[in-house]
Amino acid sequence: MRRRSRPLVLIAAAALGLSALPAGTAGIRHVSEYDISLGLLPIAKASFASEFDSSDYKIAGSFRSYGLVSLFSKISAATNVSGSVQGQKLQANAYSLVYTQGKKTRTYDVAYKNGNVVSSTIKPEPTSRPSSWIPIGDGDLQAVLDPLSGLIFPDGVKICPSRLPIYDGESRLDLVLSSKGSKAFSTNGYKGDAIVCEVRYEPKSGYKQGRTDIEFLKKAKMEVWFAKAAGVNVYAPVYARIPTRVGDVYVTAVKYGG
Repeated sequence: MRRRSRPLVLIAAAALGLSALPAGTAGIRHVSEYDISLGLLPIAKASFASEFDSSDYKIAGSFRSYGLVSLFSKISAATNVSGSVQGQKLQANAYSLVYTQGKKTRTYDVAYKNGNVVSSTIKPEPTSRPSSWIPIGDGDLQAVLDPLSGLIFPDGVKICPSRLPIYDGESRLDLVLSSKGSKAFSTNGYKGDAIVCEVRYEPKSGYKQGRTDIEFLKKAKMEVWFAKAAGVNVYAPVYARIPTRVGDVYVTAVKYGG
């Protein structure tokens, strides 16, 4: 898994980083854990913990390569977001991602106000951009969502179809969700139906045009299942399938809640 695998890591983080609770559940902590595999081969693990009071929230997550994959390329990520509950949505104030591959680490920090990006930094900054780089344009950072809380759906809000404008600290993309019905799902902490959405990846800016992994993802049909956390009014992912050139990556909740 080379440096160019970062878009896949970020999409996987977005797909599984939604284990939060809605307003009105003061002081509640919600924990979810996920196994990630390439076909039958375990490649990574992830966990997310969310804390809510009546008006504010925090989500902290971690991701690390696992199994045989980690013998060849060690990848890890730690991400955090904090913000406030605004009616039927979560609105981030600050988002951060620390992404490490091998001996290289890069930190992304984003500050938001009323859904708009007011500052965005990368450390260390990239030394150069290729001529095919699509820069962030005017308006690209207005009315955007962070990759974690941006994908939480309170009960009563239509999950799919929907279009989600995401900014991850470097790239601006849309995730386009369409309905595929529902399926049964069970894991530690949950048993019941899940809402199934097909997901398309549409890069907008902040990426190298023609990059192989991005071109593949643009044509791929991903799938994410959303389940309602027990006793609360929110839907979050419990399963995702992400096609890659070497096979499908599966993200599965092995613990959902608690």
